[in-house]
Order: sequence, then structure tokens, then C-alpha cells
Amino acid sequence: MWIYIVIAIAIMILIYVLIIYNKFITLTNKVKEAFATMDVYLKKRWDLIPNLVETVKGYAHHEQETLKSVTTLRNHTYDTMSNDEKLQTNEELNGEIKKIMFLAESYPDLKASENFKDLRKELTQVENDIANSRKYYNAVVRMYNNKVEQFPSNIFAKLFGYKPKKMFEIAAEERENIKVNL
Repeated sequence: MWIYIVIAIAIMILIYVLIIYNKFITLTNKVKEAFATMDVYLKKRWDLIPNLVETVKGYAHHEQETLKSVTTLRNHTYDTMSNDEKLQTNEELNGEIKKIMFLAESYPDLKASENFKDLRKELTQVENDIANSRKYYNAVVRMYNNKVEQFPSNIFAKLFGYKPKKMFEIAAEERENIKVNL
């Protein structure tokens, strides 16, 4: 009689472990899918940057330092970067793109250029898509991290080698208020 109870308990534990393991697989795949979605938009912005730089170059001859830093960042081969490198490089590009947009304010001819207007409109749309995909990515990572860190699934996470993933965060400079001097 005791043997049946022990077997039943062992089967229940095995079923629970399988359910937990499958949940980790599901959440891991959701994190990959969320990153892949965000990666599509990051790549789209990545490909848009050379056009933006070339357009600005024609008008902003005195701003070569900003354009050079964007070009230097952009010279990395996107497809060979790790996910962390993609996120880091794109964060650096965020700051440089903002500088380019501020440059446009100083050059009325550039601001009026149809090519620049089109690029700015497209970049704005891509930035909105990136923001939405970041929200989705962070939500999925939160669910994954909860599963990895909460008891009793944290025991199995360690057993199976699952570790918390890093959420996509904005840079410290972006958290500060922008000072406008008139």
C-alpha cells in the first residue's frame, strides 16, 4: 500500500517538474520572440541612419564631429553583434540621433528639405515601433524573471540553468530633464 502512495507522489512531482520545465521553455521562447520583434525595428533604424547622415552632411558642414561619431557607431556590422551589443550600440545611437535632430533646428534649409522631412518622419515611426516593442520585451522578461525568481520554481530554474534576463532600460542621461535656454 505504501509503495503506491510513494509512486503516486513521485509521479505528481515528475508531472510538476515537467510543467515547470515547459513553462520555462515557453517563457524563454517568448523572450526570444520579443527581442526578435524589437531587433527588427532596431535594424530598420540602423539601416535608416546612413541616409539621415548623408542628408545632414550636405547642409551641416560645421557639424562633422557629430556625424563622425554616428558613422563610427554605425560602422559595426549589425548582424554579427550579440544581443547585448545591439542594445548597447543602439542606446549610444539614440543620443547621437537626438544631436542630429537638434542640428536640423540650426539649419533651416535642412529642416525644409523634403528628403530630411521624409527621413525624420520614417525615423519617428521607427522610434515609436521600437518603444512599443521595448514595452512588450520588458513585459515578457518580467514574466520570465518572476518565474525564475519565485519559489518553488526558482529551485528548478537553478537546476535547469535558467537565470534572470536583463530588461531593456533607458540610459541615465535620458532620465534627466532637458534644459532649454531661451
